[in-house]
Amino acid sequence: MARLIVIIPLVLLLAWKVLSWWAKAKSARVEKLRGEVRHRTEERRAELERELSTKHGLVPREELVVVRTPEVPGLDAALAAATAGDWRPAADLLAAAAGDHDLRTRLVGPLGENAAEDDAWLKAWRTERPDDPDAAVVTVEALVQLAWNIRSSRQASEVSQEQFQAFHRVLGEAEQAAKEAERLAAADDPLPFYVQQPIAMGLGWENARYVALWAELTARDPLHVGGHLRALQYWCAKWHGSHELMHAFADAAVAGAPVGSLMTLVKLQAWDEQFRGVEDRRAAYGAPEVLASVEAAEADLAAAEADLAAAEADPAAAEAMAPRIRGLHGWLAQFHTRAGRGAEAMPHFRALGPYVPGPWTSYGDPVHVIQLDRVTAAAQLAGATD
Repeated sequence: MARLIVIIPLVLLLAWKVLSWWAKAKSARVEKLRGEVRHRTEERRAELERELSTKHGLVPREELVVVRTPEVPGLDAALAAATAGDWRPAADLLAAAAGDHDLRTRLVGPLGENAAEDDAWLKAWRTERPDDPDAAVVTVEALVQLAWNIRSSRQASEVSQEQFQAFHRVLGEAEQAAKEAERLAAADDPLPFYVQQPIAMGLGWENARYVALWAELTARDPLHVGGHLRALQYWCAKWHGSHELMHAFADAAVAGAPVGSLMTLVKLQAWDEQFRGVEDRRAAYGAPEVLASVEAAEADLAAAEADLAAAEADPAAAEAMAPRIRGLHGWLAQFHTRAGRGAEAMPHFRALGPYVPGPWTSYGDPVHVIQLDRVTAAAQLAGATD
């Protein structure tokens, strides 16, 4: 019995050491296997990245250019002048675009964003030309952008009470400024109503009031793409609508627009909004109803590109169409990739050239995300041809 008392602890100690050694050895083997898998994965990824240029004709990663501001001649210079305190180039740019609703919409956003950071140049413009309708509408957009900067893009649960109070206060100022913008604007100008859409969203306008605002905007420009994209956010489930209302709006927008208008982008963004956070993205983006929307967008894009080719004799028209066409190429590339359709995605990636437009510009590192998508599409294509 005395021997057993001595031996049993020794046996248990030995068994524990053996088990510990075995566990460490197994862990080391598992880690080694994981390392080998990671190495093979990295090698395959590097190979696919090389093939993006050599095999698929895509621009190398280091040559990609993120498109954060609209591609409008003179805009960068106007923004630089505004930052330096000179409002005249911005005023001249907007005045020269009179009657071109799409161009003016693409201008007012960056100008408002600039003024939200430092509005000294805008105040100087308002002082010198108090009845300038363009200055009035940029004022509204600047207040809207300032309000959303205060709120931040975080979820409501992560926004402080102080931020919400300041957000609503500044939006209230924007709402008052919008009344003056409406009063000063030309009768056919949709911009004073376009810039109010985020106000309606942030202040929680009831649906009936928003519909009245929408009627004013579309009475002036029924195919206002920027307005449709902002309206989509109002009608989505996280704001003042639902998936059903959002899709009903998108379907009506597509049905009411001619093929070649690129309005199918609204429907793609509706699906993308619905699928935020979905676990099985391939199943979601590959669903028959989604692929039907994608095919409609393909036809829309083909018609727009035919129009672009026909507009080559009109450089201004071609210049206006090109960025929107590029944007739809981007959305289609991502939709095809997420549906596991690398062969269909690759032509759209090629059409982008060196540019990185939406949807990737909404990410913190657009180049990294588009490169992931390009490599994924290449892998899908390789798997389909193996």
